[in-house]
Amino acid sequence: MTNVPELFGSMVFNQKTMKDRLPKETFKALKKTLDNGEPLQLDVANVVAHAMKEWAIENGATHFAHWFQPLTGITAEKHDSFINPQDDGTVIMTFSGKELVKGEPDASSFPNGGHRATFEARGYTVWDPTSYPFIKEHTLCIPTAFCSYTGEALDKKTPLLRSMDALNVQAKRILKLFGKDVSRVATTVGPEQEYFIVDHELWSQRKDLRMTGRTLFGAKPSKGQEMEDQYFAALNPRIVKYMEDLNETLWKYGILSKTEHNEVAPAQHEMAPIFSTTNLSVDQNQLAMEVMKKVAKRHGLECLLHEKPFAGVNGSGKHNNWSMSTNEGENLLEPGKTPESNAQFLLFLTAILKSVDENQDLLRISVASAGNDHRLGANEAPPAIISVYLGDELYKVLEAIKDGKPYANDKSSKMTIGADVLPAIPKDSTDRNRTSPFAFTGNKFEFRSCGSSLSIAGPNTALNSIVAYTLKQYADELEKASDFEQALNALIEREVKEHWRIVFNGNGYDESWKTEAAKRGLMELKTTPDAMAHYMDAKNVELYTSLGVYSKEEMEAHYETKLEKYSQILNIEVNTMIEMIYKDILPAAYSYIDSVSKTVIDLKAVVPGAKAGAQAKVLAKLDALTDELSSKAELLESAHEKAESAGDTMAVARAYVDVVLPLMGEARAVYDEMEGLIGEGYKPFPCYEDLLFRV
Repeated sequence: MTNVPELFGSMVFNQKTMKDRLPKETFKALKKTLDNGEPLQLDVANVVAHAMKEWAIENGATHFAHWFQPLTGITAEKHDSFINPQDDGTVIMTFSGKELVKGEPDASSFPNGGHRATFEARGYTVWDPTSYPFIKEHTLCIPTAFCSYTGEALDKKTPLLRSMDALNVQAKRILKLFGKDVSRVATTVGPEQEYFIVDHELWSQRKDLRMTGRTLFGAKPSKGQEMEDQYFAALNPRIVKYMEDLNETLWKYGILSKTEHNEVAPAQHEMAPIFSTTNLSVDQNQLAMEVMKKVAKRHGLECLLHEKPFAGVNGSGKHNNWSMSTNEGENLLEPGKTPESNAQFLLFLTAILKSVDENQDLLRISVASAGNDHRLGANEAPPAIISVYLGDELYKVLEAIKDGKPYANDKSSKMTIGADVLPAIPKDSTDRNRTSPFAFTGNKFEFRSCGSSLSIAGPNTALNSIVAYTLKQYADELEKASDFEQALNALIEREVKEHWRIVFNGNGYDESWKTEAAKRGLMELKTTPDAMAHYMDAKNVELYTSLGVYSKEEMEAHYETKLEKYSQILNIEVNTMIEMIYKDILPAAYSYIDSVSKTVIDLKAVVPGAKAGAQAKVLAKLDALTDELSSKAELLESAHEKAESAGDTMAVARAYVDVVLPLMGEARAVYDEMEGLIGEGYKPFPCYEDLLFRV
């Protein structure tokens, strides 16, 4: 039996290991960096590096790597060994503070949105001491930020760290108004991770799954998820073995894998960790996705993290449970039990409503991707319209504030916020609304729009930034007030009224919500190009640049990078689809047509007067469908060629989404009809029934 407490974090240079291995004064200095973000001195870094190297070697490491998160959305690492040659031909194992703190990988081939010329290769990785180093295989991995020679962010971590600092500064200003002098405010995140598991051998026979992560063709099986008998059902023994191995591997890395279960769709599952500080949680989720895929291969399985690998069944998301806490352990989104703390809670809650309402576009942009566009708005994911769900109790409280009426639980007087009758709000007074993109769930908000393959760095950078921007406005106003309580009441009442349109407690799947949302003036940004069209709006540039999260030049680079990636993904998909049509599907259809034709000829030769009507109908249908599919392929080729040369990055993306994607859907529909006519032995690749029900 696994000794979990002993196993947990055994491959991580965490605070316990640091405390055990570092001199007391060094640990104390490092702790200030970890807790308060103070700069790390080189003499301290040298001592830390030596202890880290000794610990890594003891645990089988021979190399170290600065582990970073470029704009590809996945992680990157360059390995260097600890060996240092000596004059006598021997080597010693060394690792300096300078090597720990800073590295220099080649940055020329990473996405940069035209930010740098091809020949400008120099890039720097800088240790993020707030995220623990870990040993992966034979390598000590050191989480780092990644920037260019001239200081621009080339990664997802640098803006995230900046956004955390911005929120920390502004949240502390608000808390000071309530008489609280805290050392630090940090956001915390617990990302629930959905995924599919399929048999590796079947996966390897599907070119679309190998190249794009999703099935470009495939008819619905006779059974899908309509019985809902997969959800929370007893685990398949093969999946149990996988999950046991996955948990043990994640626990070694200090990842708080807590919950595992079957999801709604066949072959779909979920892993949920306990929350951590946002920066650490982002790093751990990136590592978790890598581990999930590697462990699956060890069991002859394949882990699919695409948002919509199968049509007709639920896609996969990543629910981003976000909150704010002080270093002293106070959750700022905990409603509280006293009027004073409730007033503070309501101010932060109001700030979030304002932030989401005024920045619907930035939140939608933060989760935009080619894969997630297939999922958002379908009946297993929140709609592309951003709104906030509060639950019945909070809804009534804010409605009373908005309308200037007594709260239902106290009808004697109009409710004031800071002084008297606001009730304690139980932690679980709100249900979970799975149709809401942004739902309050007791002491946190669940941002449900994130895609399963997405790095959560982007969504959390956006969340931190928009809330920090609003808190700054509130602090500027309240710090000038001569009567704080009066100003606080007025601010909250005004802001709740102004941003009430963003509050929606109903069914986000209902078609009537789209009409209602449009009346309210809410945005429905259905696709990545629709969303990205707003990224460089003046108010967004002002928000990010004023907080120091992005420079305008970095935003321009990210705009180009995101649209380029979107178009590149669709380019790969359409190339794969065309290749599958010509190399797999049409030859399979021709072969089956030939076989049935010969059967008809043989039948008529043996049985004079045989009608062979059934065979003739199948042949006629298949002949028409193969002809139609061939025509669709030609149209796709032409549209693809035009899309590639449409103009700038937005024009190319728009050509793909407006012309190419609909044609891909038409081609798929033709094959899906063909699949039901082709005999099992002639099908070009495993079908949905095989993939979803043979694990």
